[in-house]
Amino acid sequence: MKQILFSISVFLLFSVNLISARDSYSFNDGWSFKRGAFSEDIVLNEIDSKERWQKIKIPHTWNAYDMQHYQNVFYEGEALYKKEYYGDPSIKDKRVFLRFEGVASVADVYVNRNFAGKHEGGYSAFAIEISDLLKTDKKNEIIVKVSNKSRPDVIPINHTLFGVYGGIYRPVQLIITEKTNISVTDHASHGIYIKQNEISDKLAEIQLTVKVENIRHNSEELTLESNVYESDGKKIKSGKTSKIVVSPQGRQSYTQLIKIKNPRLWQGLEDPYLYKVVTRLIKHGEVIDEVTQPLGIRHFELRAEDGMYLNGKKVPMYGVCRHQDWWKLGSALENKHHDTDLEIIKELGATTIRLAHYQQSEYFYSKCDSIGFLVWAEIPFVNRVSTHESGNAKQQLVELIRQNFNHPSIFIWGLHNEVYEPTTYTSALTSELHDLAKTEDPDRYTVSVNGYGDPGHPVNMNADVLGINRYFGWYEKKIQDMQNWIEDVQNKYPGYKMMLAEYGAEANVDQQQEEVGDVGDCCGPTKNYNETFATKFHELQWGYIKNSPYLLASYVWNTFDFATPVSYQGGVPARNMKGLVTFDRKIKKDPFYWYKANWSKEPVLYITQRRVQERQNKKTQVTVYSNLGKPTLIVNDNILEDFKQGTTPVHYIFEDVALLEGENSIIAKVESQGVLYEDSVKWVYNPDFRREQLYIIENSKEHIGL
Repeated sequence: MKQILFSISVFLLFSVNLISARDSYSFNDGWSFKRGAFSEDIVLNEIDSKERWQKIKIPHTWNAYDMQHYQNVFYEGEALYKKEYYGDPSIKDKRVFLRFEGVASVADVYVNRNFAGKHEGGYSAFAIEISDLLKTDKKNEIIVKVSNKSRPDVIPINHTLFGVYGGIYRPVQLIITEKTNISVTDHASHGIYIKQNEISDKLAEIQLTVKVENIRHNSEELTLESNVYESDGKKIKSGKTSKIVVSPQGRQSYTQLIKIKNPRLWQGLEDPYLYKVVTRLIKHGEVIDEVTQPLGIRHFELRAEDGMYLNGKKVPMYGVCRHQDWWKLGSALENKHHDTDLEIIKELGATTIRLAHYQQSEYFYSKCDSIGFLVWAEIPFVNRVSTHESGNAKQQLVELIRQNFNHPSIFIWGLHNEVYEPTTYTSALTSELHDLAKTEDPDRYTVSVNGYGDPGHPVNMNADVLGINRYFGWYEKKIQDMQNWIEDVQNKYPGYKMMLAEYGAEANVDQQQEEVGDVGDCCGPTKNYNETFATKFHELQWGYIKNSPYLLASYVWNTFDFATPVSYQGGVPARNMKGLVTFDRKIKKDPFYWYKANWSKEPVLYITQRRVQERQNKKTQVTVYSNLGKPTLIVNDNILEDFKQGTTPVHYIFEDVALLEGENSIIAKVESQGVLYEDSVKWVYNPDFRREQLYIIENSKEHIGL
């Protein structure tokens, strides 16, 4: 039995069994870290210095604190990671690769002081072969120099919309293969591309493209075998075997066609059924390489002014956006954090997720496959244009597509978000990105996103779908103007595929207000980002969106609060609080329950303004969300049944509710299918509270010179 021994920097030894097929090992333990700034000759001077090295474990970021606490005060620059690895004679005739899933944002990799490779882009994976640089039976030193400093030639070119957390913040793998293998270094893809040709519940035609490499000096005669398995892994559904001759000159591609009769279709949240495709290289009856990929058999169709059809069945596109960072963790997440986010999104009742504004975790995409979400995946070409990012934008788009080609959940590739000037350059680059995406993957849609409300803007109309971000009532005009805008674009651009890519308002749970108007305090001097305004915002705007089939999908910005290290958007430094859930994932805000009541099949009975406990009006309004039918409201033992219907059938508004001085009990009840549901809040009415608030407001006006 062959053995391979590892030693990490603390010289912890362990062994693993090698088999003939590929081996993949976690390479996350035993790293040391040192933050810059560094001298020019970092490889020799800084590595040899024993100062400042810290023991860490991957995933890791050095910005988890400063990017979340301070505005414009955070470290962007270089850092070093090092790890020791003990080789073994058994790897002498093997190929050895390091695969990094995410390093932000530029990485230089060294093995035994020799340069091994470079990658530019903080969100896509990259793989580097290190076979020729390793020493067997000796200690090997792996060094990764990382920088998250903004550059005009690497997207995103700044930290404005979100912070690029520096570090090796996603898992690292050590992959060992035979000298003839399914490609590892084809833009760090899995080397297998599953194309779905004709799809119905009667027959599915699946085309596999397999990329194979041979670094021996002679051609190899092999068997290429692909089989499709049921989800239980036991029953072979269908398969294909091909005899191939792999030349040592260049990477070779082979195509196999598999037909599956009466397939079980991947039907989103309703039935996210996954087969798996296992592809093997076989030599003299022995498996020398093997790769497994998911297969969800489905067909997408976006019909203009109608919606999404999945396998011919219309499905609702209830959408949210997701940033990956967490409070106190930054981007360095474990799978349990991704699971928590997905559980919250599923509870909300969303059916589709825009993964903004960059490629996200492979684990997250895989979980979306198995849960059944429809996914919008995009590259971080956002916010500003430098005119130097063209090559890197194309590189990251190819990486996004090839690395995630086989995820059935992904239905669209995002090309850019809110990039404008210079319009001629930006429009041409978007068109080139669209053509590139269609060359890589002809079967999925492309989308570009603009913040201008006019689809006729010169940067628009260069992708299959136009996404538009609108923030009526927050950054512009009044909440109600959303309805007029929808009607206007529908009249001017009939038959277009249009999506509302973002809409939302800040909601700071520590800022509360009983009464709000139609315009939020986005940019005013008081920085009042109270939750009540955001609740009203979503109540009205979802009412407009719900009744507009013209918008093929809409995406709430955002599911979770997130860090914005160069701005002040949420009432605290470095925070955007447009999330439906707080940054730490502990508080689900009132708008969360608004969407849950409208979207989810789970029972919802919820009284809003539960955090506005100090009340300033004797007569007030009580709003209840109920997807269980008409609720009964009990206020201090008085039963109230008269209500006004709000913007959707789940929206119940009880007006002119009289409060008593002191504490008041507010209870909502509804009985559904023999089950009694109840929700309650406590409000305190203080007749002096209003006078105190007015005094504060008047003094504030005087202070700012109004």
